[in-house]
Amino acid sequence: MGEKPWDGRFSEPTDKAVEAFTSSMAVDRHLYHYDIDGSIAHCRTLARAGVIAETEAEELAAGLEKVRQEISRGEVVFSDRLEDIHMHVEDRLAAHVGALARKLHTARSRNDQIALDARLYLKAETRGIIAQLRAFRQALVDLAEANMGVAMPGYTHLQRAQPVLFSHHAMAYYEMFTRDTSRFCDALERMDVMPLGSAALAGTTYRLDREYTARLLGFSKVSENSMDAVSDRDFMLEFMSAASICMTHLSRLSEELVLWSSAEFDFVDLPDAFCTGSSIMPQKKNPDIPELVRGKTGRVFGGLVNLLTLMKSLPLTYNRDMQEDKIPLMDAVDTLKACLDIYIRMTPNIRVKSGVTGRAAGRGFQNATDLADYLVSKGMAFREAHACVGKAVAWAMDCGKELHELSLSELQQFSGKIGEDVYDALSVEQMIDRRRVFGGTARENVAAAVKKAKQRLEAE
Repeated sequence: MGEKPWDGRFSEPTDKAVEAFTSSMAVDRHLYHYDIDGSIAHCRTLARAGVIAETEAEELAAGLEKVRQEISRGEVVFSDRLEDIHMHVEDRLAAHVGALARKLHTARSRNDQIALDARLYLKAETRGIIAQLRAFRQALVDLAEANMGVAMPGYTHLQRAQPVLFSHHAMAYYEMFTRDTSRFCDALERMDVMPLGSAALAGTTYRLDREYTARLLGFSKVSENSMDAVSDRDFMLEFMSAASICMTHLSRLSEELVLWSSAEFDFVDLPDAFCTGSSIMPQKKNPDIPELVRGKTGRVFGGLVNLLTLMKSLPLTYNRDMQEDKIPLMDAVDTLKACLDIYIRMTPNIRVKSGVTGRAAGRGFQNATDLADYLVSKGMAFREAHACVGKAVAWAMDCGKELHELSLSELQQFSGKIGEDVYDALSVEQMIDRRRVFGGTARENVAAAVKKAKQRLEAE
């Protein structure tokens, strides 16, 4: 089958430069498995409709399996002359079944064919990413459980604010990645629509049982509008959006690990196997993994903008611009998978320096709000208490002390309502454990959250 499928209309051969420029084989080759699955389902649907004989369908299916094996073994030489994966498969099929291969494309267009391949590919990859997210969430829960009771400063504006449990901080990321999981599950539902049978844009004259085709290919739904089916890339955009949000969360975690592993914080020790050194400074231990994940986030963001820009002005239905959709999509898939994989491997080996974090939790006037709350419990209005404690903080700073290091008489100069019981209220342990409101950092809350998360992960 050396000729182009459209040669009957043209009077001169395609320019070699045009063949190279229009070829999509750089990315299409990764879709061969899905293209063959779709072709096998299509030939069986043609037989079911009486368009070809059952024996012809079986011969085509057997030939397509041989093509699959050839490509998987690396025996097929891809050529710009054949332009895309669809034509390569059909060309190799002809080598096995001869002229019968010309019947396979009946009632089908490359427009609905590539829409099918892309959905099959992205469904498989999304399921894999959901599984990776589950493993990563499990690693975060395990990290939280292993460090239960470890105190650390909580931050706003990157300034010490109030003490929290390290486990509470880790479980915040569990919540983020659980939402990511939900987003990918939602996206999976909407990409689970079978477009084959839409043909070029208007459907086909052949009475195909599209529900049958969908069952063969594992789709739960069939597209309801042929024009939308061949031009829809919303499922890619939705995946890319979910991937971008997930990478944002990975990047935020990466930023904290970079900070925490620095000498200035010294909160965690990243495993040597996941760090690198310097070519000139022997003492260096660089957090390259978090830094690279943080850097790769921009690739996924860029892919989303690329795809949005690609689609924003396209009239219905298919346009050749859409050939460019798979480049950012596949790069985003590969990037996200690689980042999740490396974090799944690294997270269980992060060592939290509980002594350092515990000491930091008791410094920086993080108990100021608790002193205000203490005064409220003694009958003072909160705004008045806030102002009172602000003055106490200013005094303590001048003295070079923390609030809990001031003597009772020093504290009482700001309010006579302060008694001996104030020191219990200002301890790190009490500050943490009094925050029992649902979702707060109290140890009993965090232990319950970890237990709930473990049960959820077991059920997924």
